Amino acid sequence: MKNLPLLDLAIIAIYLVAMVLVGVYFSRRNNSSDQFTKASGLIPGWAIGLSIYATFLSSNTFLGVPGKAFGGNWNAFVFSISMPLAAWVASKYFVPFYRSTGEVSAYTNLEKRFGAWARTYAVVCFLLTQLARMGSIFFGISLTLQALTGYSMETIMLVTGICIIIYTVMGGIEAVIWTEVVQGVLKTLGAVLIVYLIVVDMPGGVSKIIAIGQQDDKFSLGSLSLDFTQATFWVVLLYGFFINLNNFGMDQNYVQRYHTASSEKEAAKSVWLCVWIYVPASLMFFIIGTCLYAYYQVNPELIEAVKLQAAAERLGLNANSIEIKNLAASLQPADYGDKVMPHFMVTMIPTGLIGLIVSAILSAAMSTISSGMNASATVFSEDIYKRYFKANISEKQNMKLLHIATVVFGLLGMICGIAMIGVKSILDIWWQLSGIFAGGMLGLFLLGIISKKSGNMEAFAATIVGILVIIWLSLSNLIPVDYAYLKNPLHANMTIVVGTLTIYLTGAFITRLKSKNI
Repeated sequence: MKNLPLLDLAIIAIYLVAMVLVGVYFSRRNNSSDQFTKASGLIPGWAIGLSIYATFLSSNTFLGVPGKAFGGNWNAFVFSISMPLAAWVASKYFVPFYRSTGEVSAYTNLEKRFGAWARTYAVVCFLLTQLARMGSIFFGISLTLQALTGYSMETIMLVTGICIIIYTVMGGIEAVIWTEVVQGVLKTLGAVLIVYLIVVDMPGGVSKIIAIGQQDDKFSLGSLSLDFTQATFWVVLLYGFFINLNNFGMDQNYVQRYHTASSEKEAAKSVWLCVWIYVPASLMFFIIGTCLYAYYQVNPELIEAVKLQAAAERLGLNANSIEIKNLAASLQPADYGDKVMPHFMVTMIPTGLIGLIVSAILSAAMSTISSGMNASATVFSEDIYKRYFKANISEKQNMKLLHIATVVFGLLGMICGIAMIGVKSILDIWWQLSGIFAGGMLGLFLLGIISKKSGNMEAFAATIVGILVIIWLSLSNLIPVDYAYLKNPLHANMTIVVGTLTIYLTGAFITRLKSKNI
């Protein structure tokens, strides 16, 4: 490793070993599938809340949010503002619903409500969402560590992935939750430390940062106009509400945690604790992005290396230095935003502290990936293998299945991360993919719990219509210019909003139409 001093390497190594040892510790009592997936329902609400918070606060937040704020403004913070409303719906309706069913999978009820196809459809959507999430997080962490170590992004994904797989397989959901409690604290302290280091080194301090931010409109939450073709305040608010509703109500990562709580009250409390911590914590990452923007406005010579790197990546290996310099001079902050925080860490953070901050970023990645691996393995076991291959398997066989599935989904997440190398914005690609995959299953779920008279036929027809609409929304950019009038005019973040409403409203309309004809 060519950039990190020995002390920082030692700190990172100690952190990685500690995470593996957590898995070893919990493996001693992780001897049943109930323990692996539910922790036997013995986790306190505060720990679950911190765990959910840690899952939300992934490396996409740690790296992607400062990059967005550096290249733009605080428009994406509106996503966080939408969380309390989604949490209210979840704690009032979703938590009691899942606790009453007793089913560890979030999707078993869909089969009871509409048939096997509905359960399978939701499971496929969930697994695709998880692979997209894990891939984007693997990509984000490797982007940072590549700048620090010089190793290839593929090598970094492999090393970190193996550590995550070990403690997730050995410790199950209990290891995931308790490591996330530690990781949630660590990543928050890391963010506070970064803000402090920027402000201390900034000529003029906080007042200068605020002045530059106001001058360049960096604190804007977006336009308040009712324009759904741009990332306005209302577009991000709608996207945030629907995606958070999907997270709290349909995402196995969160639903599974409701079952680890000792009571319904503790489960609901965990949702609110997550929200009240996440909203101000996410704001801090926007502050980091704005602080970095102001810092490099005052010290423009310090950012030249990042611009040259971004230009070189765009032009490829065959470019000469003049071409690279010319392109670098024309790049805008949004073109290299995701590279700024890693660059600041490499060049400005003192020895010892950088090891702590890298550990914080690692924790941001590891918490979300481990959670996704455990949830994906649980869904595969409950909703695919037991449903379609062998329903009655022994406890030993089930544990072996869960372990193998955890490893497989971890490896698939790495492959997705490798496939994302070269994307412009981590946050943008994650938001777009999650909106595509989540819209369908949330609409179907809402139809099932709100429209009591909707049956199998109405739900199936509504889902087909919804899938067609989502495909059109997602792929209309492939339509030739001659047929431009057929293209989707809406912003990409509206996909989950339109997809969800299409399925729910279509199903409700067909149900109403059918009841009138009877």
